[in-house]
Amino acid sequence: MLILAGELSGCASLGKGVAEAILEKQQSVDTRLCEIWGKPFPGLSPFLNNKKGKMKVLMVHGVGDHLPGYSTQFVEKLAKELDLPVMSAQYKNITLTSRLDSSKNLGNLRINRLLSKDRSRELMFYELTWSVITAKQKEVLAYDNSGEYSFRRAEVNDLLKKFSNDTGPDPIIYLGESREDILVSFAQSFCWMTKSGWEDLPNDVSQACSFNDDGAAANLLVDQYAFISHSLGSRIIIDGMQRIATLLDKRDVEFSNALQNKEIPIYMMSNQLPMLQLGRKLPDVSNQKAAYCQPNGEKYNQRMLAKTPIIAFSDPNDLLSYAIPHGFAEKYLDSRLCIDVTNININVATIFDGFGFGKMANPIDAHVGYDTDDRVVALIAKGIGNKNTPKIVNDRCRWVETID
Repeated sequence: MLILAGELSGCASLGKGVAEAILEKQQSVDTRLCEIWGKPFPGLSPFLNNKKGKMKVLMVHGVGDHLPGYSTQFVEKLAKELDLPVMSAQYKNITLTSRLDSSKNLGNLRINRLLSKDRSRELMFYELTWSVITAKQKEVLAYDNSGEYSFRRAEVNDLLKKFSNDTGPDPIIYLGESREDILVSFAQSFCWMTKSGWEDLPNDVSQACSFNDDGAAANLLVDQYAFISHSLGSRIIIDGMQRIATLLDKRDVEFSNALQNKEIPIYMMSNQLPMLQLGRKLPDVSNQKAAYCQPNGEKYNQRMLAKTPIIAFSDPNDLLSYAIPHGFAEKYLDSRLCIDVTNININVATIFDGFGFGKMANPIDAHVGYDTDDRVVALIAKGIGNKNTPKIVNDRCRWVETID
């Protein structure tokens, strides 16, 4: 029996060694999918040496509770890709609130300043944390994460259930009364982006911003902007820009006219626009892109933006992510945004052999891994179809260029 036990132990060790060797071999050769369908796009890099204004980027998180600083790893990888090794010693933080009710806490806006070594290139990075708005309502599910219930689940199932309790309620809450506060939080963030440069931004204050103050329209004419979002954050940006344009049309003609001449790309990670469209009414203006977006269109002067390129990253193994199908933007997104779509199907989670059960990928990694993936960061930084396209993109991504 002792001899048999020893042999079984040896077999187990051998089996473990073989399994580890197989996994290491699978991970050593990165064959993960990266397929791009769309027009060329430049990324952020060409706009960093803007002599008249600044390049400003706003990141909006998606479902789940977040704390200020959630974008730190992404920002550091982006700074490295853009060759911006100099960073402000301190962040600036603004507690967002409403102009109509200053008692409201609408989240945190954290601003970082990134520079090239010779200070000739600059990026101002704004990070919006809005989850404080929905956190209170999600407390109704807190009991389900307690030991009273969680210990009864298998370990993996408990992990998945806690992930579901953290992320699942947010899209539901967004459809309710909190939606307006979240959109005001986004509008306040965009207002602070347009309002001033680094030196003039306040720090550690709770303060509301107004588009009518301090030459925001003049800044809008010379600054360049981009949005980066994750999951629900994509819907927040689309809805938020529509809300801003509607309000400005009545209040500030100068700012509205400046906005009409801007091209603002949105880099959507774990894109969920098709799922988040379910149960929603169609926009007030749809299926009229030519009328609003072509210079000879009859409603060209009523557009919101000159152009809104959407670069949608989706991992097929992300259970909460969807590509944007042909015709979706025309039918379900406001024509006045003048949207062009680039779809990027990309495996951000590692795919491995499930030892006879088929190919597998961790769906949680597939949902949260976009902002740490080198290919995603490279595409946001330098785009595709231009002389600065990164080697990692040329080597590991297949691009199908589309034309009108």
